[in-house]
Parts: sequence; C-alpha cells; structure tokens
Amino acid sequence: MKAYLYAIFAIILWSTLALLSLQLQAVPPFLLVGVSLTIGSICGLPWLRDWKVPFSTLALGIYGLFGYHFFLFMALRNAPPVEANLINYLWPLLIVVLSPLFLRHFVLNSKHLIAVSLGLVGAFLLVTGGKYTLSSEGLLGYSFAALAAFMWASYSLLLKKVKPFPTGAVGLFCLVSGLLSIVCHHFLERSYSISSSDIRFLVLLGIGPMGVAFFLWDKALKLGDPRIIGSLSYLTPLLSTMLLIAFGGG
Repeated sequence: MKAYLYAIFAIILWSTLALLSLQLQAVPPFLLVGVSLTIGSICGLPWLRDWKVPFSTLALGIYGLFGYHFFLFMALRNAPPVEANLINYLWPLLIVVLSPLFLRHFVLNSKHLIAVSLGLVGAFLLVTGGKYTLSSEGLLGYSFAALAAFMWASYSLLLKKVKPFPTGAVGLFCLVSGLLSIVCHHFLERSYSISSSDIRFLVLLGIGPMGVAFFLWDKALKLGDPRIIGSLSYLTPLLSTMLLIAFGGG
C-alpha cells in the first residue's frame, strides 16, 4: 500500500507542472528543465553519501530523466504540441504492457488492460478535446514523442530490475540531467536571463514536480506493482486539467 501512496503523491506533484509552467512561459524549455532539475537535486543533499553509485546506475538515471525530457522537447519543437503531448501520454500504457517483458513474474490480465485503456481514452479526450489529427509534417516530432514515452516507461520498469541502489541517488540523476539540459539550452535555444519573478516559480517547480516527485516515483516503482502504478498514472492529465481550470489557466 505504501508504494501506491508514493506513486499518488508523485502524480499529484506532476499534476502541478502545467500550472507552474504557465508562469514561466517566457523561459526556454531546456533552460526551464535544466534549472528546475538542478534545484530538484538539492532535495537529495541529505543523502549525499548515496550519490556514490556505479556509472551504470548513473547512466540509467541520465537515460530516464535527461533522455525523456530531451526527446519530449524535441518532439514539441517538431510536431504540433497537442498531438505530441498525447503520444507522450503513452508512457503509462507502456509501463503496463511492457511489465511482463521487463519483469517476467508480472502477468497481464484483462483488468490491467481495461484500466489502462480507459486511462488512455481519458487522456485523449482531455488533451485533444476529442479532435485529433496527425500531420505528415510532424512525423519526426511524433517519433520523438513516442521515443520519450518508451524511455520513461522503460526507465520506470528498470528501477525494479537493476541492481538495487538507494533512492537518495536520484539527487545525482537530477543534478547531472539538469546540467546536460542547460548545455542543450546553450546550443539549441535563444539566450535568456532569468528574472527575479521567475525564481519563485522555478524553485517551486524544482522542489515539487521536478524534484521530490522523482524520489517518490523511485520508491513507488521499487516497492509496488508497475501494472497498477501505470494505470494510476493516468490521473496526471486529469488532475493537471482540474488545477488549470481551478486557477483560471484553462
């Protein structure tokens, strides 16, 4: 039960991402991710001794946190955002359907498939408003979005499969991924000076959905059933939309 509470708290934090990002629309995406992940790494400082992990473990963290965000933002640069975002929301479905491939002792049944399919349909309706078209011009972006979804799903499943490592190491994952994102900002985006008004929301973003949420997600996947956690993840677009409506953002 504790694993699903960790997952739900991570999902609640991720649902604030869109609302906080609305206040930071002027900040280039890679800079936004880079600064917020770097701030998020501070959440791991109390467990600094846990940052001493093998390179293979660090590579997994970079694959998940940096790789996912890199390809998601490349998707948004090369395809219509609504369609790219919907394809990105395949990751909870992929967590469920790939569970038996990554973790042999997990078997799918009709309940898992029905639950995750209903979640995908709900995400479809929320993200697109029931109107959805694919354009051939966005094919590259759609491919990036699908790759991002696969990377986050596979990272999540590998947390349960690889040699155990302490959750505190997620702070190192955040730091290295944040610095790599800042490098991407330097080469791929226009220069931008962070204003004093940006700082407050960047700190909230870094501590919450780009910080503590990743630590909670790590604990949830290590302790819980990925088939259930994947299905629960479709609460993210629902809660995100509700928050946007409640605070006048959509």
